[in-house]
Amino acid sequence: MIRKNVLIIGAGGVAHVAAHKCAQNNDVLGNIYIASRTKEKCDAIIASIHQKNSIKDKTKTIIAHQLDALDVAATVRLIQQTGSQIVLNLGVAFLNLAVMEACLETGSVYLDTAIYEDPDKVCEDPPWYANYEWKHKGRFQEKGLTAILGVGFDPGVVNAYCALSVKHHFDTIDTIDIMDVNTGDHGKYFATNFDPEINFREFVKVWTWIDRKWQCYPMHAVRRVYDFPLVGQQPIYMNGHDELHSLSKNIKARSIRFWMGFSEHYINVFTILDKIGMLSHLPVTTAEGQEVIPLKVLKAVLPDPQTLAPNYTGNTCIGNLVQGIKDGFPRQLFIYNTCDHKACYDEVGSQAISYTAGVPPVAAAMLITKGVWDPKTMANVEELDPDPFIETLSILGLPTKIQDLTPGRIDMDLTPNEVAKQLI
Repeated sequence: MIRKNVLIIGAGGVAHVAAHKCAQNNDVLGNIYIASRTKEKCDAIIASIHQKNSIKDKTKTIIAHQLDALDVAATVRLIQQTGSQIVLNLGVAFLNLAVMEACLETGSVYLDTAIYEDPDKVCEDPPWYANYEWKHKGRFQEKGLTAILGVGFDPGVVNAYCALSVKHHFDTIDTIDIMDVNTGDHGKYFATNFDPEINFREFVKVWTWIDRKWQCYPMHAVRRVYDFPLVGQQPIYMNGHDELHSLSKNIKARSIRFWMGFSEHYINVFTILDKIGMLSHLPVTTAEGQEVIPLKVLKAVLPDPQTLAPNYTGNTCIGNLVQGIKDGFPRQLFIYNTCDHKACYDEVGSQAISYTAGVPPVAAAMLITKGVWDPKTMANVEELDPDPFIETLSILGLPTKIQDLTPGRIDMDLTPNEVAKQLI
């Protein structure tokens, strides 16, 4: 079945990029619809698309809609009204289950870029996908309906890099270290590159997959320095992250870890905010008797990530350091992408972090439209053929590079004594 017409839910930085890329490829994807609680944000994205002359097929429609995506019935009506057969859920992660339900009811393909978040819980016990999304896999399978989870960059492209490693480059895999750094300067005193509320909820504690079991560390407790292509030596910290919660099930490796780069300034500000309670998702009452949630107040005063784009300079580097055996010999590869903030702004009016997250769901939608990716069930990215996905990403502006580090070994493991020193 050939599927066309895309509904994008959300109007933040990632949705902005995805809308541009859908418009650039609307000869394949058909009509494009953008929906959000605030229709004006959707209108602004469409204005940007016209300004950048991103629409390839001028006969196709691109229209904005107001939508509360937590209202399943309203989302069902919009999908039916627009004839959308592919839904890109690019709003906040609190929406996932509601949008998924609307897709099940309408028979539309479902894609998202981040794992579901329960507003009342943070950093639940792993694996996170088993707590919510995977519980609905049987329903998608019964309907023969495709849902692809976590198809941003990380999660998403890095999952495909794992599948690529298994398919082409390794007979057995020992460790996978997913590393994400950004050397960009946005000119603000402090800002997050994604929705601040979702961003900080990730940083409560670190769940990581080591020696084939889940282990937990405090945030920013385990540090390494890695020499990255293009951006050079950067400090990175072991983090918990979405992709570990499916890769631990689907990829046979002893350890799979996620590392993110943070500047000393970022960590200092983060630590202060945490210590004074501003990262709490629990309500407090002010002296005036008004109930507020500190994290939502913080989100309201921090810069909107999309506003960072005009002044952002520098680069991102995201990739997988994979170590294992091929043809009886040790092998070590770094599979990665680098992205330039200014180039992204020149093309679609966005910074590189939104760009790397917004392009992959469009690549996936194109593969679905062409019938290349259509598992007719719920799947995480590493369960699908990585080759056409990585090829399409390259065409859309996210080329993959491979650095062969064999025979040298870069040991990312920490001894118990090293960990103890960092925890002091």
